[in-house]
Amino acid sequence: MKAILCFCIALLLAACSTQDRYVQYETEAPKSFPKLTAIGYASLDVQPATEQSQRVLMAMQASKIAAYRELAEQVYGQQLSATSQVSDWVLTADEVQASVSGVIRGAKVVKSYPAGEHYITELELDFEQVWALYQQQHRSQRIKQVTYF
Repeated sequence: MKAILCFCIALLLAACSTQDRYVQYETEAPKSFPKLTAIGYASLDVQPATEQSQRVLMAMQASKIAAYRELAEQVYGQQLSATSQVSDWVLTADEVQASVSGVIRGAKVVKSYPAGEHYITELELDFEQVWALYQQQHRSQRIKQVTYF
């Protein structure tokens, strides 16, 4: 009797198996790809270098980092943290902190140029290229065909 019961349980469990079909997937591209732009600014005067050429290089790098930060803000958003202190119904202290965190891949420098006492860098992020880079790592798929056995 135990043997028949074990056989019936094994038969029922085998019937619940998901090996009765083959699912074929295909990659589906989005219908439109936006382009984001960002501009970063850096002052030449406040760069901590003695030579003018070093100040220019440092300002170039600082403006590029500022532009990347602006792109990250557009893609991921900003995290805000605020505190306020009130004493006798009067605001005594108010502090707001903003931060951004993320990885930007595929952005390209459109222009980088001096303008007066500042250095300006313009970046562009084409989401068609971002999607292509993402597809190399994570393929988004939809069901193309299901074959049942």
